[in-house]
Amino acid sequence: MTRALLRPLLALLTLLALSATVLSCGVSRAPSMDPQGDDSFDDDIRTARTLTEEYWKQQFARLGRTYRPITDFVPYSGSAGPSCGDQPAVPNNAFYCPAGHFIAYDRSWMEGLWTEMGDGSVYVIIPHEFGHSIQAQLRSGFQLNVQAELQADCYAGGTLSALVSSGALRAEEGDEDELLLSLAAAGDPTDDWLNPSAHGTAEQRQSSFARGYRSGVDAC
Repeated sequence: MTRALLRPLLALLTLLALSATVLSCGVSRAPSMDPQGDDSFDDDIRTARTLTEEYWKQQFARLGRTYRPITDFVPYSGSAGPSCGDQPAVPNNAFYCPAGHFIAYDRSWMEGLWTEMGDGSVYVIIPHEFGHSIQAQLRSGFQLNVQAELQADCYAGGTLSALVSSGALRAEEGDEDELLLSLAAAGDPTDDWLNPSAHGTAEQRQSSFARGYRSGVDAC
């Protein structure tokens, strides 16, 4: 992916069938988005967390506000993760817990996505979860869960765009496919906005991410 990431990203928003074909054939890992060349899963997890928090710290300062860092960043395995209030952790998931102001992720699941789809998956999922922490700090209100999820996708796109533009991350050829596949894999099968667990369809999630990438987090 180069600085022209957005053009192929937007052009591919309607090509989910092509994305599915690429996924079924296997995706070769693209070079790391980290300019230092770090290419291990742990490196990418650490980089995504650090850069995302630094970005939001600067955004809050720009608005004359104080960013509150998350209290913890917790890897877990299967169902052996931290509870959030009375809700237990579930396998194959990443989540932000407003009760404890922490983020947790199923390490095996996340590493599987990293291996199959490339490090772009990490730079979508982690900024998305941080997006929920931002919503909590801004006390954003939503009538439907899907609205919060799509805004978090938009925040993720805006965050990634800013980090690439600043040179903190680099965009390599093939990264746009990784990002699209990550979002497509996480999309709901139907457009059921009234479902309390709805996150949005693949097309909706990709469109929200692209809006943030194109116009920044202020557009979210």
